[in-house]
Amino acid sequence: MSAQGSAPRATLDLKVKVWGMGANNQPFFQNAMAQNISATGACIYGIEPELKVGDVIGVQYEGKKARCKVVWVVDAGALKKTQAGVQLVADQDCPWAIALPAEMMAEERTQIRQDNRRKFLRHKISFPLELRDERVNTPLRINATDISGNGCYVETVMPLSVGTALRVDLWMGEDRLTPSAVVRTRDPGVGMGIEFTGLPEESKKKFQAHLDKIDPGNAFGPKDGQ
Repeated sequence: MSAQGSAPRATLDLKVKVWGMGANNQPFFQNAMAQNISATGACIYGIEPELKVGDVIGVQYEGKKARCKVVWVVDAGALKKTQAGVQLVADQDCPWAIALPAEMMAEERTQIRQDNRRKFLRHKISFPLELRDERVNTPLRINATDISGNGCYVETVMPLSVGTALRVDLWMGEDRLTPSAVVRTRDPGVGMGIEFTGLPEESKKKFQAHLDKIDPGNAFGPKDGQ
């Protein structure tokens, strides 16, 4: 591995997994390559489907996942296929941080410390819960991939529409919480962000304290509505 001195990007070739919804409205999940890596983005090539600027895709390097927004796209021909420049969504920690020189991560660590002053810190843990679309009342048992006292993000290939009203069942030890909620963000082929709209402030704080206890020292700045 080599870095271009103190330049903001490192000349690396990393094997990654990518997934999301292609321009043909079909979900995809495949291996790809990331290069020109920074703490906040990368160039990814070898993607099979066409993508559009503004799409959100999932990216995984080794065991670390993150959501990224597509900021540019080119047809790189038969060898590199679709090539896309991606930028980490604002709430996401860098999945390839371990591959970057320490000095390139300094700015991101500073930003995380600033975000952590906010009230509801997001925990990147798998947290079981049930969702019910209030129009059909059919329970969906899932795991949130990050969660706070104010909301969560759920990975799903077919996320619900923004504005969909939900009932959430979640557990805090022996206590059951059943707040109303609403879908605030939708990333086709990747997942959706949910806000707990019906959880009183004191209950939010109590649930946040529960998350802080089960996942100490691993909080990140909150996402939309979280």
